[in-house]
Amino acid sequence: MAKRDFYEILGVSKSADETAIKKAYRKIAMKYHPDRNPDDKAAEEKFKEAAEAYEILSDADKRARYDRFGHAGVGQNAGGGFGGRGGMTMEDIFSQFGDVFGDGGSPFESFFGGSGGGGRGRTRSRGQRGSNLRVKVKLTLAEIASGVNKKIKVKKQLNCTTCNGSGAKDSGSVATCNTCRGSGYVRQVRSTFLGQMQTTAACPSCSGSGQTITAKCGTCKGEGRNVGEDTIELDIPAGVAEGMQLSLQGKGNSGAMGGPSGDLLVSIEEAEHPHLQRDGMNLIYELYLNFADASLGTSIEVPTIDGKVKIKIPAGTQAGKIFRLKGKGLPAVQSYGKGDQLIHTSIWTPKKLNDQERKLMEKLRTMPNFDPQPGKSEKGFFDKMKDYFT
Repeated sequence: MAKRDFYEILGVSKSADETAIKKAYRKIAMKYHPDRNPDDKAAEEKFKEAAEAYEILSDADKRARYDRFGHAGVGQNAGGGFGGRGGMTMEDIFSQFGDVFGDGGSPFESFFGGSGGGGRGRTRSRGQRGSNLRVKVKLTLAEIASGVNKKIKVKKQLNCTTCNGSGAKDSGSVATCNTCRGSGYVRQVRSTFLGQMQTTAACPSCSGSGQTITAKCGTCKGEGRNVGEDTIELDIPAGVAEGMQLSLQGKGNSGAMGGPSGDLLVSIEEAEHPHLQRDGMNLIYELYLNFADASLGTSIEVPTIDGKVKIKIPAGTQAGKIFRLKGKGLPAVQSYGKGDQLIHTSIWTPKKLNDQERKLMEKLRTMPNFDPQPGKSEKGFFDKMKDYFT
């Protein structure tokens, strides 16, 4: 079954701003929240569907890729794979979007007060989440054309191997938090014009872990992490472009005191090709012909992503003539079809002539066939380009 349009799911227009998108998601999430619809699989799926749409449209980079490439640009291979979650769980949703509802617990509970059916789907967040990392990866056109698997070394914060990320000296150096009494959460009751409202938030003393450290690890000083180097494998899909960003969930800095890791954000850069220029999915090659070859015709080799190919230049080829090598361009991201390679011809005019060459040219320019006589069938450069792109 084909995926629904993310804007349609949230009921917003493509020009909707961040505030409108957040408001629309909150409304739908409250309607289909599992606490309000217990044991209703259809409501649960709509809840997850809305969360996935919000994840993409609330992120400027992911939204830009979605607007350009549709679901293919944010699929599993394109971000988290390109940021798409396809199989996100309730825990993912509550941990990722708790701020939409005002806290990190159950959205239904924080909005209506009370337990809301037990705060289903809520999980205890232990420690502090690690920060995201940003790196740049430069790719050649050949790598972009076929997709590539790369291994990169990243300097980042890693879990302490001495305490396994807990920050404690040993298992006996951990005690129940006195503030939340081990629950990891504290409840607050506020008076509003609607009456008293109860909210739940992570305990400020233990950061939601429910435990406090009585003796810190000597290696990481209670942080639960140290700076080190990690080798990360990237599976980059074919067709990516300069400026695109891949998001690898959980590959950023490790969290403090056992908290979850941040994400690794990988920006794509294109290495300059010695002969080819990119124009979307198409590749452009500038072919310079000497006057004799353009007049008499010839066969010539031109470079492509896959190696050199020979093309036939017909007699009487004019400057600006465009030859097309179908399917020799680049693929679309996570999609079928490829662009073409366009070969734009220019006639090379010699800048210096010896005496013999000058005499020949003087003789040639007086001959009738060398007098320019463009016919109606001759098109200008822009008309020729229009033929190929429309």
